[in-house]
Amino acid sequence: MKYKNLRFLLNKRPKGMPEDDCWLLDSQEITDLKNNEILIQTEYLSIDPYMRGKMNDGLSYTPPLKIGEVMVGESVGRIVESRSKNFKIGDLVTVHQGWQTHIRAKDSDASIIKVPESKLQSSVFLGAIGMPGRTAYYGLNYVGKPKAGETLVVSAASGAVGSVVGQLGKLLGCKVIGIAGGPEKSEYVTDILKFDQCIDYKNEDLEAKLRDYCPEGIDIYFENVGGEITKDVSKLLNKGARVPICGFISKYNSPNIAAEETPFHVLGSLNPKPQHRFFVVTEWLNQFERTTEILHNHIKNGDILYKETMTKGFENAPQALRDVLSGKNFGKQIIEI
Repeated sequence: MKYKNLRFLLNKRPKGMPEDDCWLLDSQEITDLKNNEILIQTEYLSIDPYMRGKMNDGLSYTPPLKIGEVMVGESVGRIVESRSKNFKIGDLVTVHQGWQTHIRAKDSDASIIKVPESKLQSSVFLGAIGMPGRTAYYGLNYVGKPKAGETLVVSAASGAVGSVVGQLGKLLGCKVIGIAGGPEKSEYVTDILKFDQCIDYKNEDLEAKLRDYCPEGIDIYFENVGGEITKDVSKLLNKGARVPICGFISKYNSPNIAAEETPFHVLGSLNPKPQHRFFVVTEWLNQFERTTEILHNHIKNGDILYKETMTKGFENAPQALRDVLSGKNFGKQIIEI
């Protein structure tokens, strides 16, 4: 059977917010598979902040996308054809092969992960039980190293990563303070996710509220944002504080990110310096299966709640990325294909 694959290719490098002409919507026909290949029909596509950095032609922790390459991203989908002993037709998998409606892949591709049997909608394996959930789990537990009774501050607290970080922190006995943009997101963080407090940085005095909510200082700051928020938090970091640096979305559209003040500059200038480092989820690749099971159980038990912004239509992926970069989305941004 022939399948038509739609895919977004990087067409040009953006200056600031990426416009539609940064991508080319391409179509290709997928015909007979070779031995040890599978064909995945995508159900949902994940949209994440890191994608913006991959569009730049600059130094980063991974090589930049080349012009003409498929836009980077993770999907969840069903196998519709298989010439593999490891996968059968009907298997649900996640795969990191970019913005495509049909993904032809070798069964040896390390990014392909079988999704466990679940009554949940498969999109959750791109969010709270997927890369963002695992990022939250590893960053908090292995870099943040929380102890019961400590104060944890989480920026972008209503987002896909931050929301899981805070809920895990509460399960571990931490006092958790969120930072989010706008009253709706802040109320969600306190009323639904049950953080101890949440500061609306758009409408409240962040530094004053931090001092009010963290009278004994801050032991762990989970960094997602950068900029002025990092500066305000840094003033209250305790001796021995830990700062897992997941990202700094406030600077991602900068025309010259190398010249920007980053969390490394802010934290590195402190005396004493807090323990801080940038981390990526793939450092713990060998634990993905176990972590997926842990997060799946937390969600089934109601320990972790999550929110998705669902955008229908593959063609709307570019706008969805702009929504993520400007904070218009709420929770995990997903494209329904």
